[in-house]
Amino acid sequence: MAALAGGKDAATSNPKDVATNPRGIPQAPFVDKVEDYVTSREDVEPTLRRFQEMISKYQFMEQNLQRRVAGLDEKLPDIQKTLDTVRFLQTRRPGGAKLARVSGNDDEDSGESDEDDEDDEGDEGEAIETTFELNDTLYAKATIPPTDEVHLWLGANVMLSYPIDEAQQLLEQKLRAAQTSRRNCEEDLEFLREQITTMEVAIARVYNWDVVQKRKEKTAAEAAQGSSSKSGADEPDG
Repeated sequence: MAALAGGKDAATSNPKDVATNPRGIPQAPFVDKVEDYVTSREDVEPTLRRFQEMISKYQFMEQNLQRRVAGLDEKLPDIQKTLDTVRFLQTRRPGGAKLARVSGNDDEDSGESDEDDEDDEGDEGEAIETTFELNDTLYAKATIPPTDEVHLWLGANVMLSYPIDEAQQLLEQKLRAAQTSRRNCEEDLEFLREQITTMEVAIARVYNWDVVQKRKEKTAAEAAQGSSSKSGADEPDG
């Protein structure tokens, strides 16, 4: 796609010299002087085809990124919900509330009353009555005893058991990775839109150059024809 990024001789240049964004998407060539890409009207059509091919490739990447963003938008809430559940289970296990308070290192918590601590300790170790989703509109009641481990779906019909601490770390890592990927996709989409606009401007400039050349050729042909007619009229008869 970056074969034209350096002008007429770019086809023989090193692709590594082409500027890219942090994810390796090549930057579109900015056509400042059309003469750097076409030297005659015979070069116009091949150049326009190459530019259009570059736009098609950018648009293909844009569509893939849009699908990826849509997938991340569905994935992120699920990860966050699972992480919140694991954090809640961690506070409900014996000693969990104290551990969560210490690990949070929140100075504001130091002012909590002893009554709050007693309430937390009273909740520790008790079973949790809740409902869980079986289907879109079907729920069932469940009693969750205090536990030190959880089971996480990893995909491809694979579920593994993790200690709660490890599960929380894993989910936090996955959440950060997904959020970073989401931001990168947005940056790449913005970059691709800029490259598509650049290539559309390049196509317009080459097309306009071709129009100007056609007018020049037409004017020159008319001038030559007029000069020929005038010289023929000035010749004496017989």
